[in-house]
Amino acid sequence: MSNEKLNIRPLADRVVVKPAEAEVTTKSGIIIPDTAKEKPQRGTVLAVGNGKKDEPMTVQVGDTVLYGKYSGTEINIEGYDYLIMKESDILAIV
Repeated sequence: MSNEKLNIRPLADRVVVKPAEAEVTTKSGIIIPDTAKEKPQRGTVLAVGNGKKDEPMTVQVGDTVLYGKYSGTEINIEGYDYLIMKESDILAIV
């Protein structure tokens, strides 16, 4: 995932994240229909901005991160869905 090349460069303290795939089955093997799948709150950082003056970026390309349920803006590039969000929307690096 982290070796994908995007033609997008986030500005300032923004990052581009590829969300993890939603779970298809439960641990017990029950198949989850598309309408019941929860949006993942985990993803891989694909691009990082330069940060703000006096605030260097903490996350790096390739980091797996956790973010808030309603964080970021969904974007579609060449048929793939990504999120672009501020670094402050990221809760943790896993």
